[in-house]
Amino acid sequence: MAIFLTGSTGYIGAHVAANLLEDHGAALNLLVRAGDLREAELRLWQALQLHLDFPLFYEYVQTRVRIFRGDLTSPRFGLGPDDYDRLIHTTDSVIHCAASLNRKSEKSCLNVNLRGTLEVLQLARAVEHYHGLRRFSQVSTVAVAGKRTNEVVTEDRSIDWDRSDYDPYARTKKFSEHMMRELLPDTPKIIFRPSIVLGDSRYPETTQFEMVQAFAFLAGLPVLPFRPFDKIDIVNVDFVAEAIATLHQKDQPQHDTYHLSSGRQSQTFRELTTALAAAQNRRGPIYMPLLERPFAGAVNWLANRTGPVGQSASLMKVFMPYLTWNTIFDNTRVVSELRRKPVPFSQYSYALLKFSRENNFSFTYKPWPRTAGGSAA
Repeated sequence: MAIFLTGSTGYIGAHVAANLLEDHGAALNLLVRAGDLREAELRLWQALQLHLDFPLFYEYVQTRVRIFRGDLTSPRFGLGPDDYDRLIHTTDSVIHCAASLNRKSEKSCLNVNLRGTLEVLQLARAVEHYHGLRRFSQVSTVAVAGKRTNEVVTEDRSIDWDRSDYDPYARTKKFSEHMMRELLPDTPKIIFRPSIVLGDSRYPETTQFEMVQAFAFLAGLPVLPFRPFDKIDIVNVDFVAEAIATLHQKDQPQHDTYHLSSGRQSQTFRELTTALAAAQNRRGPIYMPLLERPFAGAVNWLANRTGPVGQSASLMKVFMPYLTWNTIFDNTRVVSELRRKPVPFSQYSYALLKFSRENNFSFTYKPWPRTAGGSAA
């Protein structure tokens, strides 16, 4: 029997898959969107090569990974009857990690985060019907808490249906949580809510650059339009992946919802910029909170331009609300169960920024080895 994991070729999902394979010895059923098995294996190799060398990856694919070529938003994932039946009867639990993070596209969020989640829930119900479902875990977001200002939010006080949402991403993830609870009322469940996931504390390499580009844009400004002692809740992806894998595999987790965040240990803008400036032997920025509104206006104007500046401004426009809400998400639950805390962003931010700039915010993937066997050779 295996864990059905969605989103394995995404940033967080790949970290979760690697953690389950290496630290938990798990078998995985992976849904991969691809035209044929060759393309599916190549996509998976690209996603996992930050974590595994090729011989180990190839061994896992041959022994503990079963690939199902399908699309999250298609009925029964677009699988044929035999493949869908095989998926049902070889799955004992589900980790639903796939999502559209396109905060500007309501259509994309509706299709992936709602229609896609519904398909995963339908599979889970079939598994539960035939032989029982050990657990359903869903990766959500702290953004389901809606518009907040100067708050500390606990897991049980996040959902407020009368509160406005920041964007389509937050809105659809909130409703996905609701669908899970309604359609799987008696199934053991866990909801994981990451905050701003940015970088791996163990090494500077990354394959996810959107938030890094926004961070780099801010890091290059001599003046910042923020309050210097506001906190920003950033968490390292290795902590997030370990929490998801460990608690999903735990016999009796203490709770059904966890904030995967830096919590009350979130650092202030001043702490982050001071550490970054020291690493570069530069002076830190000047803080002028009164410029927040004109800065937002300038970002909106620049976002309509082409080129690198327009691209950076477009990213900043999307992430701006998450940088100014000065809200942190209590992580006492996950820290207590993992018995370790996230790594402060200031300890690895410069290495992440340096790698990203030196590689022009792109990752050079290793090709499939010519001498390797298998369908992708």
